[in-house]
Amino acid sequence: MIEFAKPTFDAAAFLASAGLGRRIVQLAPKQAFFSQGSQADAVFYLQNGRAKVTVVSQAGKEATITLLSDGDFVGEEALAGAAGLRLATATAITDCTALKIGRDEMIRVMHEEHEFSDLFLKFLLMRSMRIQADLVDQLFNSSERRLARILLLMAEFGQAGEPEPLIPKISQETLAEMIGTTRSRVSFFMNRFRKLGFIEYNGRIRVYKSLLNVVLHDQLPGDNAEKPRISGLPGE
Repeated sequence: MIEFAKPTFDAAAFLASAGLGRRIVQLAPKQAFFSQGSQADAVFYLQNGRAKVTVVSQAGKEATITLLSDGDFVGEEALAGAAGLRLATATAITDCTALKIGRDEMIRVMHEEHEFSDLFLKFLLMRSMRIQADLVDQLFNSSERRLARILLLMAEFGQAGEPEPLIPKISQETLAEMIGTTRSRVSFFMNRFRKLGFIEYNGRIRVYKSLLNVVLHDQLPGDNAEKPRISGLPGE
């Protein structure tokens, strides 16, 4: 009896193309992948673009909890034992192309294809590490240092390849939500970074590697990241 070898699974090809249980979707800026409270019936793989994940409290206050870029999954709560509701909203910041993978197909491929399950597990571990780093950042670092870290992450410093010369357009309100401070304080820090030559800021933000000094060494020329205190502005 002749046995035929199982075709080699290509995770990159799977995530790059539509097929059974998955389709490619295009989203414009501010368009939602899914909304908080909706049915968690699919996982999205971001092929191209930038997006954000936000939550809204019962009082109506919105907070941005993470940013997404090429190669990120979002909506993994759909893989819980019982399909439930979305705990957050994922929204495009720029034009986005994503692969929408139905819950059943996602579970199938994870069970049957070790290459894919290894890739997805690596992503989940990296996200867990990022969340832990975000928590430490929020608990122990100044808001100025937290802002520097967010800008560097958006510019993709420390990752393979060259960093992006310009990060996606993002409002000061969103940055303030992410670091837990006020928009006026973000504005002050942004102007300070620009005067020190760490960034260029004219609608879009260009980040220079010198900004790493704020994150790695807490260094600002002639000062530290906690100063100056600004009279009349709300505290951190």
